[in-house]
Amino acid sequence: MYETMDDLVASVQKRLYRMRDLADDMAAVTARESAPDDSITAEVDGNGALLNLEFSQAVSKMTPEQFEQALLAATHGAARRAFTARGELITAFNEEVAE
Repeated sequence: MYETMDDLVASVQKRLYRMRDLADDMAAVTARESAPDDSITAEVDGNGALLNLEFSQAVSKMTPEQFEQALLAATHGAARRAFTARGELITAFNEEVAE
């Protein structure tokens, strides 16, 4: 498989660096999503943890139920985007390693 020990070390180092790159890329993932009416915008990190919420004037006219629906739409949408981005990074990594 490897002709020399240097080839083996180089291959292992390459994979280690690629794994570090993956970890850095995954740590950098953030996603934003707005409610359908743009009343609430949520930002989450790659783990789905809430980083920021922004409210427009429209929230002052909402019922509690409307506010809840808008909040859930924004936060769930942002988390879905973040998890999709992380999944794409992992898929690309796995395809690269399989080669």
